[in-house]
Amino acid sequence: MAVLFYILLVVFLVGCVGLVGAILLQKKRSAGGMGSIAGMGNVSDTYWDKNKRRSAEGALEMWTKIGAAVLSILAVVLCLPIFG
Repeated sequence: MAVLFYILLVVFLVGCVGLVGAILLQKKRSAGGMGSIAGMGNVSDTYWDKNKRRSAEGALEMWTKIGAAVLSILAVVLCLPIFG
């Protein structure tokens, strides 16, 4: 059981480093968090905003969300008492 724990731990650590890299590669948003709260969010109907999912930036954003979800689940699994 200890071998499985260390394998999952290495996968988790590599995934964390990869997730940090994916987050750093993403483009900054101009409005930020306060702009959307204050009602000054970025409203645009350009071609690139509508088809963002098909671009490389949209794919990176999607894989970042999937990676974060997988790492969250893996963190919970690593905390289970079956490895203790």
